Amino acid sequence: YHTMALFVRSLSSSPPSHGPRLRPSLLRSRCRFMSSGSSRWNVRVSSSSSSPSPSPSSSSSSSSSLESVVSSLKWDEKGMLVAIAQDADTGMILMQAFANKDAVMNTVTSRKATWYSRSRDKLWIKGEESGNFIEVTSVYADCDGDSVIYLGKPRGPSCHTGAQTCYYTQLDGPDGAIANNQVKEHKKDFAHTHEHGAGAAPTATPTLLALQRTIADRANEPVVEGTKPSWTRRLLSNHELLCSKVREEADELCQALEKNEGVERATSEFGDVLYHSLVLLHAAGGDVNDALATLRARFNQSGVEEKASRK
Repeated sequence: YHTMALFVRSLSSSPPSHGPRLRPSLLRSRCRFMSSGSSRWNVRVSSSSSSPSPSPSSSSSSSSSLESVVSSLKWDEKGMLVAIAQDADTGMILMQAFANKDAVMNTVTSRKATWYSRSRDKLWIKGEESGNFIEVTSVYADCDGDSVIYLGKPRGPSCHTGAQTCYYTQLDGPDGAIANNQVKEHKKDFAHTHEHGAGAAPTATPTLLALQRTIADRANEPVVEGTKPSWTRRLLSNHELLCSKVREEADELCQALEKNEGVERATSEFGDVLYHSLVLLHAAGGDVNDALATLRARFNQSGVEEKASRK
């Protein structure tokens, strides 16, 4: 079976919610169907604004090619497959639901994550009522073609409970596995916790976000007389110490390369730089999600251009 990938590129450097939007028909007309003789198929949306307007015949061909690829996915007997939403920057799994062909096509053309509601018997766009859209940058099919990933950026909580992700029930937690009949109660507990701000319940979080959350927890830990604060808490309470550690760790990372100390040493020092930098980012009121989004925004910009834009 053909391995498939559907790629949707951002049509401008600004977020999808700003600036001119392309009509779905025009967006489809910019699709290019390519086969290089291998088993991988690509549908790619051009990001070039200077490309000539396609002729009606080429527009029709591109649209039919996209529809052909989507139709060739492995749909179940009800015409559905699983569509998973994943944060393009952090890798966090946000949610999953069923999608039919029209839902996948609408996701590709509108760049808004779309599924099919079996209970309401209609398409539903995530955020159409709450405003918490998931702006899709790419759509990927798995090796068997029976599920897809909507890779994009959430514009608010992805879970109806108000959680960042729907995956916050850990079945193999430290207190033992949570049985299926406890999941609903656990969800209620999380919704209550989120609403009243009593602390963050654990979620299926990538390493970088888990580290950021740990730093935030350390910042909020109570000071107990007669006990030493954590290293993170000490750094956050002493910005001079924090900045000196960031510089020190960065210098040691450079030394690992300059003195040819090996990849293990370089990796260890990089971990130290990353940790101390995240502590500094927290102290400055920043968020790693914003830092990752900044990096992604620079993918299509040369380093020389980016540096010149700061002047």
